[in-house]
Amino acid sequence: MTMPTKNRTGRAERSKRWRRALAAAAVLTAAGTTLTAVPQPAHAALPPQTIADPVHYWNDVFMNVIRREGGGPGPMARSAAMLNAAIYDAESSYQLKWKGKITSEPYIHAEKYAGWVEGPDEEERVVGRTAYNVLLGLYPGQTSYLDARFRERFGTEPTGFDLLDTTVVGTMVNQMRNARNGDGSDNDQVYVADNKPGAWRPTSYPDMVDPGCTQDSQAVTPFWGKVKPFALTSGAQFRPPTPGMYGTYENLLASDAYKQQVEVARTAGADRPTADTPVINRTADQEAAAWFWANDLDGTYKPPGQLLQATRDVATQRKLTTYENARLFALVSIALADAGIAVRDVKFLTPIDLWRPVSAIRESGLDPKWKPLLKTASGVNVTPCFPAWASGHATFGAAWAGVMKRYFGNDNVAFTMSTDEPQSPVKYRSFTSFSQAAREDAQSRIWLGVHFPWDAEDGLVLGDKIANYVWTTRLRSL
Repeated sequence: MTMPTKNRTGRAERSKRWRRALAAAAVLTAAGTTLTAVPQPAHAALPPQTIADPVHYWNDVFMNVIRREGGGPGPMARSAAMLNAAIYDAESSYQLKWKGKITSEPYIHAEKYAGWVEGPDEEERVVGRTAYNVLLGLYPGQTSYLDARFRERFGTEPTGFDLLDTTVVGTMVNQMRNARNGDGSDNDQVYVADNKPGAWRPTSYPDMVDPGCTQDSQAVTPFWGKVKPFALTSGAQFRPPTPGMYGTYENLLASDAYKQQVEVARTAGADRPTADTPVINRTADQEAAAWFWANDLDGTYKPPGQLLQATRDVATQRKLTTYENARLFALVSIALADAGIAVRDVKFLTPIDLWRPVSAIRESGLDPKWKPLLKTASGVNVTPCFPAWASGHATFGAAWAGVMKRYFGNDNVAFTMSTDEPQSPVKYRSFTSFSQAAREDAQSRIWLGVHFPWDAEDGLVLGDKIANYVWTTRLRSL
């Protein structure tokens, strides 16, 4: 679709001002006046746009990149935070320069950059060129795709000259890269499992072989909990007490609470009835929800992408401006990034690296034929290749909901979400509050057969604490 008429009119007026400014510059030059720099337009006008807001556009680009790249949700959330915090600081710089003020503090720094007249589509260019360069640094293997999306947005080559690269974009990109250099995200230390009953182990069995999870070293991002957070003081800042409070696997497995957890997971998350588990306590709607929230496999936008898409849907519904979108997406992304770090701290860096329900049920003799509902597109039952406690989906969902309800000043906002999960029987689900969506996200992991109830509950508490800390310490209203 074409841009709204008022946007085209505004763009035409800015182009007129630009031509007048260049004419004035020519007169000054002829008169012997020295100009240190005369800004040059990157293009005459943007091509027709199908996604009006640049923050939404570049997050759409990012989600397609992570579909292509695959991998763990923690690194994806880190990339989203780098992207959106840099976009927010770039947008704040534009607001500071041409609107005279910003209404919330920058993440790192907002630059009142050089320039004496606003260029055509300058806000779009500041945001877009910052986003493109951040993503290019994070995903050099996606250069061709990123270049194509840049051309689609601007109608020019990303290598073309634009003075904004010197006056503001380079500063925004470099300050974000410098802030994250040496943050521990490149830690390739190999994980060694505790090798005790109750401890996580690769969960491939003869009747459910997952080639991506046959040995300890394949555990996904086991030391991500040591990565430097974007807002938290450390990944362990809000570490929940259970089940780590049991201290040892022996104490944990002997407790009545653990036995109750296993029983709920066994009856709610089974793929199908067996001789030892003849009844499945899961409704058709709960099974639909389990698949709706899954997004576990490469090729999907994973949990962070689903929540960023929901952010865009709500922001569109609320008709947020570009500046408002930039702040919202930055807050959400920072919370998601720190949620990914904090939940990996719980999974791998506490005394209990809890095994998955399939291990608990099969290896205790409760049901040697039990399988979780989660399976690949080819029908092979699988379970994520890292410990159960606490749930990453629950932590991500609560961190997202916590930011959303604080940003909009109200939890009870009705909205509809979509899913990228190809096995989901439904494409959309509607909710009456952000917290309702987060709770269903958390519970879906029990119905999918890959988590215990306390994984979900502790994840919800952890995520909301992260959201509150991000909200009260970053991007605060001025």
